[in-house]
Amino acid sequence: MRIGYDAKRLFNNYTGLGNYSRSLLLGMACEYPENEYFLYSPRIQRNELTEAFLNPLGFHTYAPDVVFNAYWRSFALANQLKKDNISLYHGLSHEIPFGIKKSGIKSIVTIHDLIFKIYPETYSFADRLIYDKKFRYSCENADAIISISESTKNDLIRFYGIDPAKIDIIPPVCNPEYFTWKSEEYTRKVLETYSLPPEYILYAGSVTERKNLISAIKAYSLLDKDYRIPFVIAGSGGSYKNNVIAMVKRLGLQEYIHMTGNIHHTEELQALYRHAKVFIFPSLYEGYGLPVMEALLCKTPVITSSVSSMPEAGGPHSYYIDPLKPEEIARGIMLILGNSEYSKMMSEKGYEYACTFNSQAISRKLMKLYKRVLNIS
Repeated sequence: MRIGYDAKRLFNNYTGLGNYSRSLLLGMACEYPENEYFLYSPRIQRNELTEAFLNPLGFHTYAPDVVFNAYWRSFALANQLKKDNISLYHGLSHEIPFGIKKSGIKSIVTIHDLIFKIYPETYSFADRLIYDKKFRYSCENADAIISISESTKNDLIRFYGIDPAKIDIIPPVCNPEYFTWKSEEYTRKVLETYSLPPEYILYAGSVTERKNLISAIKAYSLLDKDYRIPFVIAGSGGSYKNNVIAMVKRLGLQEYIHMTGNIHHTEELQALYRHAKVFIFPSLYEGYGLPVMEALLCKTPVITSSVSSMPEAGGPHSYYIDPLKPEEIARGIMLILGNSEYSKMMSEKGYEYACTFNSQAISRKLMKLYKRVLNIS
Protein backbone atom coordinates (compact mmCIF):
# COMPACT_ATOMS: atom_id res chain seq x y z
CA MET A 1 0.00 0.00 0.00
CA ARG A 2 1.28 3.47 -0.93
CA ILE A 3 -0.02 5.95 1.65
CA GLY A 4 0.48 9.70 1.43
CA TYR A 5 0.53 12.05 4.42
CA ASP A 6 0.44 15.78 4.98
CA ALA A 7 3.82 16.11 6.75
CA LYS A 8 4.01 19.88 7.17
CA ARG A 9 3.58 19.66 10.95
CA LEU A 10 5.79 16.59 11.22
CA PHE A 11 8.81 18.46 9.85
CA ASN A 12 8.08 21.98 11.11
CA ASN A 13 6.08 21.80 14.35
CA TYR A 14 7.54 20.49 17.61
CA THR A 15 4.51 20.56 19.88
CA GLY A 16 0.97 19.11 19.62
CA LEU A 17 0.25 18.58 15.91
CA GLY A 18 3.87 17.79 15.12
CA ASN A 19 4.06 15.26 17.95
CA TYR A 20 0.81 13.67 16.76
CA SER A 21 2.18 13.28 13.23
CA ARG A 22 5.55 11.86 14.27
CA SER A 23 4.15 9.40 16.80
CA LEU A 24 1.49 8.17 14.37
CA LEU A 25 3.92 7.66 11.48
CA LEU A 26 6.55 5.88 13.58
CA GLY A 27 3.88 3.56 14.93
CA MET A 28 2.58 2.73 11.47
CA ALA A 29 6.06 2.12 10.04
CA CYS A 30 6.93 -0.22 12.91
CA GLU A 31 3.64 -2.12 12.87
CA TYR A 32 3.23 -2.26 9.06
CA PRO A 33 6.70 -2.08 7.47
CA GLU A 34 5.42 -3.65 4.25
CA ASN A 35 3.74 -0.36 3.26
CA GLU A 36 5.36 2.69 1.64
CA TYR A 37 4.80 6.00 3.41
CA PHE A 38 5.04 9.22 1.38
CA LEU A 39 5.54 12.41 3.38
CA TYR A 40 4.58 15.69 1.67
CA SER A 41 5.73 18.96 3.18
CA PRO A 42 6.33 22.46 1.78
CA ARG A 43 9.54 22.55 3.82
CA ILE A 44 11.64 19.81 5.42
CA GLN A 45 13.75 20.48 8.49
CA ARG A 46 16.36 17.99 9.63
CA ASN A 47 16.86 17.65 13.39
CA GLU A 48 16.77 15.01 16.11
CA LEU A 49 12.96 14.83 15.99
CA THR A 50 12.70 14.42 12.20
CA GLU A 51 15.84 12.36 11.53
CA ALA A 52 13.99 9.03 11.66
CA PHE A 53 11.79 10.10 8.73
CA LEU A 54 14.77 10.99 6.54
CA ASN A 55 16.31 7.52 6.75
CA PRO A 56 15.20 4.40 4.81
CA LEU A 57 12.38 3.06 7.02
CA GLY A 58 9.84 2.90 4.24
CA PHE A 59 9.49 6.69 4.22
CA HIS A 60 9.67 8.81 1.06
CA THR A 61 9.78 12.59 1.38
CA TYR A 62 8.73 15.25 -1.09
CA ALA A 63 9.12 19.02 -0.85
CA PRO A 64 8.25 21.22 -3.85
CA ASP A 65 10.58 23.72 -5.45
CA VAL A 66 8.00 26.48 -5.55
CA VAL A 67 7.63 30.03 -4.26
CA PHE A 68 4.05 29.79 -2.96
CA ASN A 69 4.15 26.84 -0.57
CA ALA A 70 0.65 27.41 0.78
CA TYR A 71 -0.82 27.32 -2.73
CA TRP A 72 1.04 24.10 -3.53
CA ARG A 73 -0.20 22.39 -0.37
CA SER A 74 -3.83 23.34 -0.92
CA PHE A 75 -4.20 23.22 -4.71
CA ALA A 76 -1.29 21.45 -6.46
CA LEU A 77 -0.56 18.54 -4.14
CA ALA A 78 -3.30 16.34 -5.60
CA ASN A 79 -1.40 16.22 -8.92
CA GLN A 80 1.74 15.00 -7.15
CA LEU A 81 -0.24 12.31 -5.36
CA LYS A 82 -1.42 11.00 -8.74
CA LYS A 83 2.15 10.99 -10.09
CA ASP A 84 3.27 8.97 -7.08
CA ASN A 85 0.41 6.50 -7.52
CA ILE A 86 -0.83 7.05 -3.98
CA SER A 87 -3.58 4.68 -2.85
CA LEU A 88 -4.76 6.73 0.14
CA TYR A 89 -4.01 10.22 1.44
CA HIS A 90 -4.24 11.09 5.14
CA GLY A 91 -4.42 14.77 6.11
CA LEU A 92 -2.98 14.69 9.62
CA SER A 93 -3.97 18.21 10.65
CA HIS A 94 -7.44 19.28 9.50
CA GLU A 95 -6.75 19.58 5.76
CA ILE A 96 -6.84 17.66 2.50
CA PRO A 97 -5.91 19.20 -0.88
CA PHE A 98 -8.66 20.86 -2.88
CA GLY A 99 -9.54 18.67 -5.84
CA ILE A 100 -8.42 15.37 -4.34
CA LYS A 101 -11.87 13.85 -4.78
CA LYS A 102 -11.75 14.47 -8.54
CA SER A 103 -8.34 12.78 -8.67
CA GLY A 104 -9.90 9.47 -7.61
CA ILE A 105 -7.56 9.13 -4.63
CA LYS A 106 -9.27 8.12 -1.39
CA SER A 107 -8.66 10.43 1.55
CA ILE A 108 -8.98 10.64 5.33
CA VAL A 109 -8.65 13.75 7.48
CA THR A 110 -7.85 14.01 11.19
CA ILE A 111 -9.72 16.76 13.02
CA HIS A 112 -8.12 17.55 16.38
CA ASP A 113 -10.40 20.29 17.65
CA LEU A 114 -12.63 23.20 16.65
CA ILE A 115 -11.15 25.75 19.03
CA PHE A 116 -11.63 28.55 16.51
CA LYS A 117 -15.37 27.84 16.70
CA ILE A 118 -15.56 27.41 20.48
CA TYR A 119 -13.29 30.38 21.31
CA PRO A 120 -13.45 32.60 18.21
CA GLU A 121 -12.07 35.60 20.12
CA THR A 122 -8.66 33.89 20.26
CA TYR A 123 -8.33 33.97 16.45
CA SER A 124 -8.28 36.79 13.94
CA PHE A 125 -11.27 37.22 11.65
CA ALA A 126 -9.18 36.21 8.61
CA ASP A 127 -7.90 33.05 10.30
CA ARG A 128 -11.43 32.04 11.29
CA LEU A 129 -12.61 32.40 7.69
CA ILE A 130 -9.69 30.38 6.31
CA TYR A 131 -9.95 27.62 8.91
CA ASP A 132 -13.70 27.35 8.48
CA LYS A 133 -13.39 26.96 4.70
CA LYS A 134 -10.60 24.37 4.94
CA PHE A 135 -12.16 22.36 7.77
CA ARG A 136 -15.59 22.29 6.13
CA TYR A 137 -14.16 21.28 2.76
CA SER A 138 -12.08 18.52 4.32
CA CYS A 139 -14.98 17.11 6.32
CA GLU A 140 -17.36 17.18 3.36
CA ASN A 141 -14.92 15.74 0.79
CA ALA A 142 -12.81 13.22 2.71
CA ASP A 143 -13.96 9.62 2.52
CA ALA A 144 -13.65 9.33 6.30
CA ILE A 145 -12.93 11.59 9.25
CA ILE A 146 -10.82 10.77 12.28
CA SER A 147 -11.80 12.64 15.42
CA ILE A 148 -9.30 12.33 18.25
CA SER A 149 -12.08 12.37 20.86
CA GLU A 150 -15.82 11.95 21.36
CA SER A 151 -15.89 15.63 22.31
CA THR A 152 -14.47 16.73 18.96
CA LYS A 153 -16.83 14.35 17.15
CA ASN A 154 -19.77 16.06 18.84
CA ASP A 155 -18.38 19.46 17.79
CA LEU A 156 -18.12 18.30 14.16
CA ILE A 157 -21.74 17.19 14.19
CA ARG A 158 -22.82 20.42 15.88
CA PHE A 159 -20.99 22.93 13.68
CA TYR A 160 -20.80 21.14 10.31
CA GLY A 161 -23.72 18.71 10.41
CA ILE A 162 -21.45 15.75 9.64
CA ASP A 163 -23.05 12.30 9.54
CA PRO A 164 -21.82 10.53 12.72
CA ALA A 165 -21.26 7.34 10.68
CA LYS A 166 -18.52 9.13 8.73
CA ILE A 167 -16.50 9.86 11.88
CA ASP A 168 -14.17 7.36 13.58
CA ILE A 169 -12.78 8.17 17.02
CA ILE A 170 -9.09 7.25 17.15
CA PRO A 171 -7.17 8.89 20.02
CA PRO A 172 -3.69 10.30 19.38
CA VAL A 173 -0.63 8.19 20.08
CA CYS A 174 1.19 9.49 23.12
CA ASN A 175 4.89 10.03 22.43
CA PRO A 176 6.45 6.52 22.66
CA GLU A 177 9.18 7.90 24.93
CA TYR A 178 6.62 8.12 27.74
CA PHE A 179 6.31 4.33 27.75
CA THR A 180 9.96 3.99 28.87
CA TRP A 181 11.52 5.86 31.75
CA LYS A 182 14.92 7.40 32.19
CA SER A 183 16.94 6.53 35.28
CA GLU A 184 16.28 8.14 38.64
CA GLU A 185 19.74 9.70 38.44
CA TYR A 186 18.80 11.43 35.19
CA THR A 187 15.56 12.67 36.74
CA ARG A 188 17.40 14.18 39.70
CA LYS A 189 19.77 15.99 37.33
CA VAL A 190 16.82 17.51 35.48
CA LEU A 191 15.36 18.80 38.73
CA GLU A 192 18.74 20.30 39.59
CA THR A 193 18.95 21.94 36.16
CA TYR A 194 15.66 23.75 36.74
CA SER A 195 16.35 24.36 40.47
CA LEU A 196 13.26 22.41 41.50
CA PRO A 197 12.48 20.78 44.85
CA PRO A 198 12.04 16.97 45.12
CA GLU A 199 8.23 17.24 45.54
CA TYR A 200 5.75 19.70 44.03
CA ILE A 201 2.41 20.27 42.33
CA LEU A 202 2.76 20.52 38.54
CA TYR A 203 1.05 22.23 35.63
CA ALA A 204 2.47 21.65 32.11
CA GLY A 205 1.16 23.29 28.97
CA SER A 206 0.88 26.66 27.29
CA VAL A 207 -0.07 29.53 29.59
CA THR A 208 -3.10 30.85 27.71
CA GLU A 209 -6.58 31.89 28.77
CA ARG A 210 -8.18 28.66 27.55
CA LYS A 211 -5.87 26.63 29.79
CA ASN A 212 -7.34 28.46 32.78
CA LEU A 213 -4.22 28.48 34.96
CA ILE A 214 -5.50 31.36 37.08
CA SER A 215 -8.14 29.01 38.54
CA ALA A 216 -5.30 26.73 39.69
CA ILE A 217 -3.46 29.69 41.25
CA LYS A 218 -6.60 30.72 43.11
CA ALA A 219 -7.05 27.11 44.26
CA TYR A 220 -3.49 27.04 45.55
CA SER A 221 -4.20 30.14 47.64
CA LEU A 222 -7.06 28.23 49.32
CA LEU A 223 -4.86 25.32 50.47
CA ASP A 224 -4.21 24.81 54.16
CA LYS A 225 -0.59 25.71 55.00
CA ASP A 226 0.34 22.02 55.49
CA TYR A 227 -0.45 21.31 51.83
CA ARG A 228 1.47 24.21 50.28
CA ILE A 229 4.29 22.32 48.63
CA PRO A 230 5.82 24.25 45.69
CA PHE A 231 3.76 24.73 42.53
CA VAL A 232 5.74 24.28 39.29
CA ILE A 233 4.43 25.78 36.04
CA ALA A 234 6.11 24.39 32.90
CA GLY A 235 5.06 26.40 29.86
CA SER A 236 5.18 29.80 28.25
CA GLY A 237 2.65 32.39 27.17
CA GLY A 238 2.04 36.04 26.38
CA SER A 239 -0.36 38.49 27.96
CA TYR A 240 -2.23 35.82 29.90
CA LYS A 241 1.01 34.68 31.52
CA ASN A 242 1.47 38.26 32.71
CA ASN A 243 -2.01 38.04 34.25
CA VAL A 244 -0.97 34.84 36.02
CA ILE A 245 2.16 36.48 37.41
CA ALA A 246 0.08 39.45 38.58
CA MET A 247 -2.33 37.09 40.34
CA VAL A 248 0.55 35.30 42.07
CA LYS A 249 1.82 38.64 43.41
CA ARG A 250 -1.65 39.79 44.43
CA LEU A 251 -2.13 36.61 46.48
CA GLY A 252 1.38 36.77 47.96
CA LEU A 253 2.42 33.38 46.56
CA GLN A 254 5.75 34.32 44.97
CA GLU A 255 7.81 32.06 47.24
CA TYR A 256 5.74 28.99 46.27
CA ILE A 257 5.48 29.36 42.47
CA HIS A 258 8.27 28.15 40.15
CA MET A 259 8.02 28.99 36.41
CA THR A 260 10.36 27.00 34.17
CA GLY A 261 9.25 28.29 30.78
CA ASN A 262 8.87 25.77 27.95
CA ILE A 263 10.42 22.33 28.42
CA HIS A 264 11.48 21.33 24.90
CA HIS A 265 12.83 17.82 25.50
CA THR A 266 10.43 14.96 26.22
CA GLU A 267 12.86 13.30 28.65
CA GLU A 268 13.04 16.45 30.75
CA LEU A 269 9.28 16.94 30.82
CA GLN A 270 8.86 13.28 31.74
CA ALA A 271 11.22 13.83 34.68
CA LEU A 272 9.05 16.72 35.89
CA TYR A 273 5.90 14.60 35.65
CA ARG A 274 7.48 11.72 37.55
CA HIS A 275 8.43 13.76 40.60
CA ALA A 276 5.14 15.68 40.82
CA LYS A 277 2.85 14.67 43.67
CA VAL A 278 -0.15 15.79 41.63
CA PHE A 279 -0.68 17.16 38.12
CA ILE A 280 -3.27 19.90 37.59
CA PHE A 281 -4.80 20.56 34.17
CA PRO A 282 -7.90 22.81 34.55
CA SER A 283 -8.35 23.56 30.84
CA LEU A 284 -11.69 24.82 29.55
CA TYR A 285 -11.44 23.03 26.19
CA GLU A 286 -9.10 20.49 24.55
CA GLY A 287 -9.25 18.38 21.43
CA TYR A 288 -7.88 15.57 23.58
CA GLY A 289 -5.61 16.71 26.42
CA LEU A 290 -2.34 14.83 25.89
CA PRO A 291 -0.64 16.34 28.98
CA VAL A 292 -3.17 14.41 31.07
CA MET A 293 -2.18 11.16 29.34
CA GLU A 294 1.52 11.97 29.70
CA ALA A 295 1.12 12.50 33.44
CA LEU A 296 -0.76 9.21 33.81
CA LEU A 297 2.03 7.36 31.99
CA CYS A 298 4.43 8.81 34.58
CA LYS A 299 2.21 7.45 37.39
CA THR A 300 1.24 10.92 38.57
CA PRO A 301 -2.26 11.50 40.02
CA VAL A 302 -4.25 13.91 37.84
CA ILE A 303 -6.75 16.63 38.65
CA THR A 304 -8.46 17.85 35.49
CA SER A 305 -11.67 19.36 34.16
CA SER A 306 -14.92 17.46 33.82
CA VAL A 307 -15.64 19.21 30.50
CA SER A 308 -14.70 18.75 26.84
CA SER A 309 -12.40 15.77 26.17
CA MET A 310 -10.54 15.67 29.48
CA PRO A 311 -12.53 12.73 30.92
CA GLU A 312 -11.59 10.71 27.83
CA ALA A 313 -7.89 11.42 28.35
CA GLY A 314 -8.02 11.02 32.15
CA GLY A 315 -10.05 7.84 32.38
CA PRO A 316 -12.05 6.63 35.38
CA HIS A 317 -9.43 7.24 38.08
CA SER A 318 -8.51 10.90 37.61
CA TYR A 319 -10.07 13.54 39.88
CA TYR A 320 -12.52 15.75 37.98
CA ILE A 321 -13.44 19.32 38.84
CA ASP A 322 -15.44 22.24 37.53
CA PRO A 323 -12.56 24.29 36.06
CA LEU A 324 -14.22 27.56 37.10
CA LYS A 325 -14.48 26.58 40.78
CA PRO A 326 -11.06 26.93 42.49
CA GLU A 327 -12.47 25.48 45.71
CA GLU A 328 -13.04 22.15 43.92
CA ILE A 329 -9.44 22.11 42.67
CA ALA A 330 -8.17 22.89 46.19
CA ARG A 331 -10.30 20.10 47.65
CA GLY A 332 -8.81 17.62 45.16
CA ILE A 333 -5.23 18.70 45.89
CA MET A 334 -5.67 18.27 49.64
CA LEU A 335 -7.38 14.90 49.22
CA ILE A 336 -4.56 13.53 47.07
CA LEU A 337 -1.71 14.99 49.14
CA GLY A 338 -3.35 13.94 52.41
CA ASN A 339 -4.31 10.37 51.51
CA SER A 340 -1.38 8.23 50.38
CA GLU A 341 -3.54 5.16 49.67
CA TYR A 342 -5.88 7.16 47.44
CA SER A 343 -2.91 8.75 45.67
CA LYS A 344 -1.33 5.33 45.10
CA MET A 345 -4.56 3.94 43.67
CA MET A 346 -4.83 6.90 41.28
CA SER A 347 -1.22 6.39 40.16
CA GLU A 348 -1.57 2.67 39.49
CA LYS A 349 -5.03 2.68 37.91
CA GLY A 350 -4.32 5.79 35.87
CA TYR A 351 -1.15 4.20 34.51
CA GLU A 352 -3.01 1.03 33.54
CA TYR A 353 -5.62 3.08 31.69
CA ALA A 354 -3.03 5.16 29.82
CA CYS A 355 -1.07 2.09 28.73
CA THR A 356 -4.05 0.86 26.70
CA PHE A 357 -3.45 3.78 24.31
CA ASN A 358 -0.13 2.42 23.09
CA SER A 359 1.24 2.84 19.60
CA GLN A 360 0.50 -0.74 18.54
CA ALA A 361 -3.19 -0.50 19.52
CA ILE A 362 -3.70 2.86 17.80
CA SER A 363 -1.86 1.75 14.64
CA ARG A 364 -4.13 -1.28 14.34
CA LYS A 365 -7.24 0.89 14.62
CA LEU A 366 -5.83 3.17 11.96
CA MET A 367 -5.01 0.35 9.56
CA LYS A 368 -8.49 -1.10 10.01
CA LEU A 369 -9.91 2.25 8.90
CA TYR A 370 -7.49 2.51 5.97
CA LYS A 371 -8.56 -0.91 4.68
CA ARG A 372 -12.22 -0.08 5.10
CA VAL A 373 -11.88 3.12 3.08
CA LEU A 374 -9.98 1.26 0.36
CA ASN A 375 -12.40 -1.68 0.53
CA ILE A 376 -9.58 -4.09 1.32
CA SER A 377 -10.42 -7.16 3.39
